[in-house]
Amino acid sequence: MKVSIVAFDLSDNAAGRADLLARLLSPRYRTDVVGPRFGGEIWRPARAGAIEYRALPASRYPGFAARVPALLDLIDGDVIYASKLRPTSYGLALLARARRRRPLLVDIDDWELGFFYRSGRWRGIGRALNLGNPNGLPWTWLMERWVGRADAHTVASRFLQRRFGGTLIPHVRDTEAWDPARYDRQAARGALGLEGRPLVMFLGTPRAYKGVDDLVEAVAQLGDDTRLAIVGVKPDSTEARRWAARPFVRVVAEIPFDEVPRYLSAADVVAIPQRATTDTVGQVPAKLFDAMALGRPLVSTSVSMIPEILDGCGLVVPPGDVRALSEALRRLLADRALAEALGRRARARCEAHYSFAAARRDLFPMLDALAAGRRP
Repeated sequence: MKVSIVAFDLSDNAAGRADLLARLLSPRYRTDVVGPRFGGEIWRPARAGAIEYRALPASRYPGFAARVPALLDLIDGDVIYASKLRPTSYGLALLARARRRRPLLVDIDDWELGFFYRSGRWRGIGRALNLGNPNGLPWTWLMERWVGRADAHTVASRFLQRRFGGTLIPHVRDTEAWDPARYDRQAARGALGLEGRPLVMFLGTPRAYKGVDDLVEAVAQLGDDTRLAIVGVKPDSTEARRWAARPFVRVVAEIPFDEVPRYLSAADVVAIPQRATTDTVGQVPAKLFDAMALGRPLVSTSVSMIPEILDGCGLVVPPGDVRALSEALRRLLADRALAEALGRRARARCEAHYSFAAARRDLFPMLDALAAGRRP
């Protein structure tokens, strides 16, 4: 049986969740990730990995409409799995289901309308009138209204589950492949040129709501030789140049998914300082589970499900509180016994609740039921 996973933009970090779903399903089903590509190339971290990508270049309306038939040809699986409530993923999947009469599953890992609502009233009106954007506010609003048209759906957080229902499938990790014993910590630190220095790391796409500016200021308050590595940055961006100007910050470009464990293994503490915004209320950062799988000590913020996930295995501070973030980092850097104990607990919790094995216990029966013509 083949599963077609439909992503809304394969040149964007939205491909990350689609890649995860494909990896989860690939031991039992043939999978590929298909969809439009609004940028120049496949998103860099997803290139040259184990997952097959099939993309077509796309643009705004009316040009996008001409691409729709060819995009529907790519969606040829026995089951269609749309990643995100976006018109160029879920909307295309609805059209493909009507054409091929195949069961349709939708995965919701963000509250997509929340990304629009942060912009305020007047900018929101402008976005509502931007009908040329295939993933604009009016079309995305329509997708949320149509969520019930799918045969089943999965969600990545409890906020999303309360809003849409569905089966909870967090951003899990392959804890067998991501075994800390497989990675040479000292070699990873040497590759960063940071041997012998305390190292805090942020790894991911550094959007504003992820609190990277808060983290830079928090590390600055430590006042010692601690270094901060920000991994996953576009080096020519304004933010990257601003962060790199601080003497204690090391900026690293985007890296392939399969390189993530090697980089994270170098960190003394991993920081995920989400801010509390409409972007993050339904979001659980995928990099939380990266660090947990590798047994790294974690500091994060009390946003969405993060306190539940890190209960007893990480430090949680109020969002936007730079001083509290700095003190939590200082505590873990100073108390290595505590840091190592939290890392071990995080690894154990990830194996029990946030591993590929745990997710497959729910996901495989759902796919099998859909393929057999039953609603799971």
